[in-house]
Amino acid sequence: MTREGGTSEAPRRRVANTVRLIAVRESELSVDEVRAAVADPAAGGIALFAGAVRDSDHDRGVTGLSYSAHPSAADELRRVAEMVAEKFPVIGIAAVHRVGDLAIGDLAVVAAVACPHRAEAFDACRELIDVLKASVPIWKHQRFTDGTTEWVGSP
Repeated sequence: MTREGGTSEAPRRRVANTVRLIAVRESELSVDEVRAAVADPAAGGIALFAGAVRDSDHDRGVTGLSYSAHPSAADELRRVAEMVAEKFPVIGIAAVHRVGDLAIGDLAVVAAVACPHRAEAFDACRELIDVLKASVPIWKHQRFTDGTTEWVGSP
């Protein structure tokens, strides 16, 4: 407590206007859309992550994959973005994840964070994508060149 009766803690950051774009969608993703969502004159750094479908996983050839999501996925993605915006000095944050059938090279997820400085933006973007991958209920079904399939991240 301070002498005036208030607390010495900094006030909680308001995140209502910082979470600018959250979506789980079947349509193709756009890096430009996500970057534009977080752009701000106060941002000295914008970190952007684009996750693409690769042609192999653990030394096995991949021909494609399909993502499916729980109906709560967008709400959980928003919760993660709000948590990151509370933890870092975020000016703008956005994340979009694709569901449905994807081919090699397609974008599966695009996330961006704008902060006053580059180091903060990098740290916040890494936290956003790491927590998203660990907690948002989106599951990947990979198809391999040998004809087998595998669910990844499913309960």
